Amino acid sequence: MNYRTLGKTGFNISDISLGTWQLGGKWGAPFDIKDATATLEEAYEQGVNFFDTADGYQGGNSEKAVGAFVKAHPDVHFTTKIGRKEEPLSTEHFNPEHLTRYVDESLENMGLEALDLVLLHCPPMSIYYTPETFFTMDKLKKEGKIKNYGVSVERVEEAIKAMDYDVSAVEIIFNMFRLRPSKLFFDLAKKNNVGILARVPLASGLLTGKFTADTKFGKEDHRTTNRHGELFDKGETFSGVDYMTGVKAAQELKQRLGTDNLAALALRYILMFDAVSAAIPGASSPDQIERNTVASDLPALKPEQMQIVQDVYDKYLKNPVDYLW
Repeated sequence: MNYRTLGKTGFNISDISLGTWQLGGKWGAPFDIKDATATLEEAYEQGVNFFDTADGYQGGNSEKAVGAFVKAHPDVHFTTKIGRKEEPLSTEHFNPEHLTRYVDESLENMGLEALDLVLLHCPPMSIYYTPETFFTMDKLKKEGKIKNYGVSVERVEEAIKAMDYDVSAVEIIFNMFRLRPSKLFFDLAKKNNVGILARVPLASGLLTGKFTADTKFGKEDHRTTNRHGELFDKGETFSGVDYMTGVKAAQELKQRLGTDNLAALALRYILMFDAVSAAIPGASSPDQIERNTVASDLPALKPEQMQIVQDVYDKYLKNPVDYLW
C-alpha cells in the first residue's frame, strides 16, 4: 500500500481507501454489524487507513461502525458527509441550524469528540453561492467540533467554486468513464492544496468488466432504481453512462489493455494522477477488499495504455458524459 497527503488536512492516507456506502450489506439488504466490522478490519490489515462514510449511509449504521473502528484504531482517519439524510432534499438542509445539528448528531453517532473531515454531501449549486454555509463550517472548525471540511460534488464547476472557501478536500466522481475532472480542476486543486477523493471509481461495477447484457441487480439496488436519476443525480449510477454502452466500453478496455482484472487496472489508472489523494472503492464484505487494494502496488500504466483509455472514452462516452458533469 502507498500513501498520499490529503490536501490541507495533512493526513497521510492510503491511496486506495474504503467507501462505506454499502458497508455491512449490499444494496437493499439488512445491515450486518459483523460483516461491517470484518470488512473494516480486513481493509486495515491490507493497509487502508482512511474510511469514507455519511450520516445517511445504512440509516446511520455505517457511521456507528466507522466511529467504533476509529476509536479502536487511533491511527485511522475518516470523513463523514452531511446534508442529505433528511428528505426531500432542500437548500435548508445546508443552513447554519441544520449543519450544526448534523455535526452534533454525527459526533454522537460516532462516539467521538471531533470529526476528522466533514464534507457537505452534494449540495445544490446555489449553496456554493451562499457564503454563510461555509462560514458555518469555519465556525464549527474553530469550535473544535470538526478538524477540516470540504465538499462532495456532482459537477466539476461545483468543485472549482468550492475552492473560494477554506475547503481541505473535494470528493468527486473520477474514473475511466469520467475523465473531465482531470483537466482544469485537478490543476487548481494542486495549486490550492486541496485533496481529491475519487469516488465511484469503478462506475458502479461497470469497470470490473464483469457485467453483461444479462446481469441482474437487486430490486432495491440503485443500479436498478436510479438508471435515469429517479432517486438522485443519475451520474451517481454507472457514472451516468448508458448501461449497455458501458458494458461495450468495458469489454473493449479489457481487450485492448489485455487484462482480465480490469477493476485493479481501473483503480491504478486513477492513481496515475498525482492530484488524487485516494480512490475510495466500496466493499460489502471482507473478500472484496484485496480485489481493490492490490491496485496500489501495480506498476504505472504506460503512455500507450493511458491513450487507450482516452480513445475508448472519446469513442463511447465523451458525448454526452463530458458535457453533463
